[in-house]
Amino acid sequence: MHVMRFMFLLLLSCCSQWALATLPIEHWQTPSGARVYFIESRDLPILDVSVDFDAGSSTDTADKSGRAGLTLHLLSLGAGGLTEDQVAKGLADVGAQLGAHFDQDRAGISLRTLSSARERGQALDIFGRVIQHPEFAGNVLEREKARVIAGLKEADTKPGTIADRLLMKMLYGNHSYGLRSSGEVDSVSGLQRDDLANFYRSRYTVGNAVVAIMGNVSRAEAAAIAESLTKELPQGKPADVLPEVTPPAPNTRKITHPATQSHIVLAYPGLRRVDPDYFPLLVGNHILGGGGFTSRLMEEIRQKRGLAYSVHSHFAPLREKGPFEIGLQTRKEQSEDALLLTRKVLADFVAGGPTEKELVEAKQNIIGSFPLRIDSNKKIIGFLAMIGFYNLPLTYLDDYVKAVERATVSQVKDAFQRRINPDGMVTVVVGAVGTE
Repeated sequence: MHVMRFMFLLLLSCCSQWALATLPIEHWQTPSGARVYFIESRDLPILDVSVDFDAGSSTDTADKSGRAGLTLHLLSLGAGGLTEDQVAKGLADVGAQLGAHFDQDRAGISLRTLSSARERGQALDIFGRVIQHPEFAGNVLEREKARVIAGLKEADTKPGTIADRLLMKMLYGNHSYGLRSSGEVDSVSGLQRDDLANFYRSRYTVGNAVVAIMGNVSRAEAAAIAESLTKELPQGKPADVLPEVTPPAPNTRKITHPATQSHIVLAYPGLRRVDPDYFPLLVGNHILGGGGFTSRLMEEIRQKRGLAYSVHSHFAPLREKGPFEIGLQTRKEQSEDALLLTRKVLADFVAGGPTEKELVEAKQNIIGSFPLRIDSNKKIIGFLAMIGFYNLPLTYLDDYVKAVERATVSQVKDAFQRRINPDGMVTVVVGAVGTE
């Protein structure tokens, strides 16, 4: 135990020295009103830019679910007088790449390009058109709707999709977090061009834009880039405030399915991205089910009893309470035993908390792996966009390791007891031997 503590403190010292050397984040607001977060990095001739909007799936309604996702997808499929082929060719000609990220809260589009003048200029010109002047051509919309609908129909035959879809409905009820991000067959079928265009004008507004920039440019160049990418966005109004998430009534649904295994998922409203319990819950979840073969769930369910090949737990923090979820697969005939044991392991952990040994090992694993999460510009800009969108401290990356290290056994136990009710979980079993 003394050796473990020494190694942990040595690792912490190394990580803390590294953290102090991280590049500073600069923050300002453009004249047109967009928020900008910037890290200057001269190591590589690369520029990464992302622009995020409060336009995730939670901004949909039940009858228009899938609208937010389709709007984001169609941004680059024809914009500013360029066809989708011209957008793709223009970026390929200078070796630039577009990306996108989408969840319940955020819709974001990103660009990676060389930082040299010609390549950067052409890539940013196209990127600016995509963000500020999407065309939502009717023929493209119909084609993409057909693609999405085909994917939904196929996904709805799979036990994992069935379980996740029902779980979110049970967990969130009428809250928009319970809407499927890709939409439903009926809602997507009914979407028209005006639905996307109106959504874009209301959500992709300059005051709703968060620009993250990292790479081989100066502060002055970054300021000019941010302004050029956002000054022609719609003005619009401030984004609506999401309603608070309330715990659901505990419930278990069992669905028959021809799959050879049962898919078991349990969930409870977890935590907000800015929650003060974030780091104690992060460390505790690593011990419970997020740490792979070292976790309690894996040890009890797979290692000791062979009831599942894999079992995991995780928090998905959002603007409001994102899900805390446990998931596993097991043979149908042992699904009841696996579910009962999963619930027992969770209840025991919430009641008793972790041991000191588990805590030290979890901290060591989290701190040791953290540098791998920020070992490239692409990964760092993901954090930069998140910091901007959720208004996290500019010192977030430097503070991460320190916050993990400060977590104590009592803090982890207290956080789980206040935030997770093992008896209040909603549960779905797809591939059960019989229905409920």
